[in-house]
Amino acid sequence: MLKIRKALGNEVELIREQRANAYEEYKQKIPKEHWGALKKSILSDTDKQAGVELLVAELDGEVAGSVVLYPAKSDAYEGLVGSLDYPEIRMLAVAPELRSKGIGESLIIECIRRAKEKGSQYIGLHTADFMKSAMRLYERMGFVRLPQFDFKPADDGIIVKAYRLTVNEF
Repeated sequence: MLKIRKALGNEVELIREQRANAYEEYKQKIPKEHWGALKKSILSDTDKQAGVELLVAELDGEVAGSVVLYPAKSDAYEGLVGSLDYPEIRMLAVAPELRSKGIGESLIIECIRRAKEKGSQYIGLHTADFMKSAMRLYERMGFVRLPQFDFKPADDGIIVKAYRLTVNEF
């Protein structure tokens, strides 16, 4: 059975390692500099900021995936995007061998539930075209593009695209 919960302190390194493994598939799809920036970001300790929630999906007693939920008006992207008036989902990762089991969607649903519970009208996230399955998931769930919050973390033509969901419509 799948259980979504807050991460335990002793799981943080495992989560970061799993996150790096989950994103490894993109290493060959993007320029070296962009991969370097992405890897630095997914391994950073920005998930330790005040108010940030590190959530895990536990399957049969093992961490199967994770996601980070940043509160509204926080610096989720280390200065690359201005502070947003709604929570932001970041670093969704599912162990490659456990994909296609609804784990990523369950983590996103929990983030939406938490945002709604805290009175937020919206929840946002950023992704890029090379993350095709993630984009399909977000669009299927009803997230819509907000190009005014897009950014380019490297000078390589890759745009990190902003999406937002109205939580009451979910």
